[in-house]
Amino acid sequence: MSASDIPALLDCIAREDAAIDAFWQVDATGALATPRRGTGPLAGVAIGIKDNVDVAGLRTTAGIAAFRDRVATTDAPCVRGLRAAGLVILGKLAMHEGALGATTDTPGFGRCINPLREGFTPGGSSGGSGAAVAAGFVPLAVGSDTMGSVRIPAAYCGVVGLKPTQGLIGRSGVVPLSPALDTVGMLARTPRLAALGLEAMRWDDPEDPAWRPTPPGWRAVAEAPPRLDGLRIGLPEPVLAATMEPELRAVWAAAAVRLREAGAVVEPVPMPAWNPSVARRAGLLLVEAEAAALHAELVDDLHAASPGFRAALAYGRDAGTVRLVRALHRLEEVKAAALRALQDCDALLMPTAPQRAFAHGTPAPVDQADFTALANFAGLPAIALPWPAQDGGLPASVQLVGRPYAEGLLVGLAELLIAP
Repeated sequence: MSASDIPALLDCIAREDAAIDAFWQVDATGALATPRRGTGPLAGVAIGIKDNVDVAGLRTTAGIAAFRDRVATTDAPCVRGLRAAGLVILGKLAMHEGALGATTDTPGFGRCINPLREGFTPGGSSGGSGAAVAAGFVPLAVGSDTMGSVRIPAAYCGVVGLKPTQGLIGRSGVVPLSPALDTVGMLARTPRLAALGLEAMRWDDPEDPAWRPTPPGWRAVAEAPPRLDGLRIGLPEPVLAATMEPELRAVWAAAAVRLREAGAVVEPVPMPAWNPSVARRAGLLLVEAEAAALHAELVDDLHAASPGFRAALAYGRDAGTVRLVRALHRLEEVKAAALRALQDCDALLMPTAPQRAFAHGTPAPVDQADFTALANFAGLPAIALPWPAQDGGLPASVQLVGRPYAEGLLVGLAELLIAP
């Protein structure tokens, strides 16, 4: 990856972002003043940062009215890593309010538009990150993923989204939603760029209790194409039985065929404990309960956040111990089912979401995160990659989920799948 033409990108954002609203803050002065650091593959390359991640001197709003004027005094550890790798931060990106939603239509902050189709959502909650990469404003963008919030925008915007193993990237300096499920990930034009960005974000973060040192030799970048002879790829049976757009079932089948042709064994894998919609509802309850505990001051303040966001917090606050414990037990069963499946398979292949991008102002599908949430519940790495739809419309997307710290394998498989 060669260094970005920073002035040209800033000019492009100034000309074109009014129609997209991917950037909530553009730091032209800081970007132009950033000295060229290092000689690595990302030195001088532009990046955007989701607006729930601290960047010193810029606001960190998380799309919440009460945080509108909150200015970060220090970089989040993951941002320190990006700076050390020589990346140039162009500004802060749009997101769904509080990272709790999948349209990036945020009251008081604006509606982000999918660059691939006027009036359509880029997904969420990292919608600005997906839109900024798809529009060509930046080659990489930081997002956060609680139940699919990196991979859903990647799918809707036709780019790559990489969610790491839980604990790989520290979360200090990131406005929390659900500490049990939150991860910081990367959206990019290619799997390799996403992997390089993820490696750059890897920075010691002892203040995050979930952060862990990586195993010796860990890399997110695939050093060479994976050997597929004997590699086993599972097609989760609950997803085979799920409802989805016909185009998504077709591209899922096409991806499976490509892997078989390359030498992998691709076959259904039973996961009887995983009902995607039931698990997603249990996960959402946990997210709302944790968010209510973290942001209790917002619930009853009429001016602190939108009525919808405050209602979600109130629902989590009032859920009751028994319902929450049942949800936690269900999520533990789902985690065990994923880990059991990956004892027999090297990776799982499935669509990223049951549908493609949809128009703003139409009801958001409740099942958007049915397939993505599995990786969060089990703390597993996952990569979403675009796939041309056979009907010539908006791109579709498939995802690969792997064992802990198998980012390098997933990136290699993704590169193989999207190779010409």
